[in-house]
Amino acid sequence: MRGLIAIRPSAALLSADLFHLAYRRHLPLLGRRSPIVPLRTPNSGGRQLATISAMASASKAEDARVPPALQLALPPVSKFKIALCQLSVTPDKDRNIAHARKAIEEAASKGAQLVLLPEIWNSPYSNDSFPVYAEDIEAGGDAAPSFTMLSDVARSLQITIVGGSIPERSGGHLYNTCCILGTDGKLKGKHRKIHLFDIDIPGKITFKESKTLTAGEHPTIVDTDVGRIGVGICYDIRFQELAMLYAARGAHLICYPGAFNMTTGPLHWELLQRARAVDNQLFVATCSPARDTGAGYTAWGHSTLVGPFGEVIATTEHEETTIVEEIDYSLIELRRSNLPMGSQRRGDLYQLVDVQRLKSQ
Repeated sequence: MRGLIAIRPSAALLSADLFHLAYRRHLPLLGRRSPIVPLRTPNSGGRQLATISAMASASKAEDARVPPALQLALPPVSKFKIALCQLSVTPDKDRNIAHARKAIEEAASKGAQLVLLPEIWNSPYSNDSFPVYAEDIEAGGDAAPSFTMLSDVARSLQITIVGGSIPERSGGHLYNTCCILGTDGKLKGKHRKIHLFDIDIPGKITFKESKTLTAGEHPTIVDTDVGRIGVGICYDIRFQELAMLYAARGAHLICYPGAFNMTTGPLHWELLQRARAVDNQLFVATCSPARDTGAGYTAWGHSTLVGPFGEVIATTEHEETTIVEEIDYSLIELRRSNLPMGSQRRGDLYQLVDVQRLKSQ
């Protein structure tokens, strides 16, 4: 099976289920009485609780995630500050690296324990540029000056960095790659963009990343000093299955470095972030390059932090800036207790299959 994740229907509806569905279609005519839960009458509390319990058991919520969802781990910190560094990007790679380092250092001086950088921050965003600016991350040193800088600054400042993304050269292939660095400066994870940005909106924008880039093959989730973080890059945010998979693996936060364009940015950028956050009841952080109308590719900007109720906690406009904001993980448990979706999923009707986890068992 080539795919990493899959959604499949589970058991077919039985005749009784079809009866209840047909019955519910006529509820406006029959009134709001449920055909499953009996109306409350004197001394009916016990019967009602038993019926609700039976309904929960029948829904098989634990089977909605295959393998079963991991319990949300207690994070190392309950509150911390995250910085979103919306950087201007130029054709001068050395300048981009020095500029990013300065932004990270300034963010750390304001108390940021986690810093998120934009997608393709060391290079112009173009198929012509990717091969020229690509780095051999595994080799490190002079072969990967952008990665080396991130490692050095993470170690010296003792912060966690989700390093946006840079073009990576490996094994004869080019990837759009995000490096996650721990407080010791070591590489904790590397996410290669899974869903390549191949779109064609006539009269608006046409871009084919697959002309030069190879798609990644693995979802990426890492345990850090500021919690369990899932990572996607730009177009990955459109695929809700990936975010659902990260939630099932116990993520507290999903980071998406991205560079939405001037066509889809105004329509979908904030919408998708809020959807991923509220659907999975966790935090979502995004970081874009600053807008440069003179560049071959113009980014929408608007780097944003969204909370587990879909609320926008902080956002930028389109110019270069850094925002530093607090994440409070206690909100995750609060929102999940407000809306207990985890225990209400219909594992008897549908499943999210984490193929990678399943094969590793």
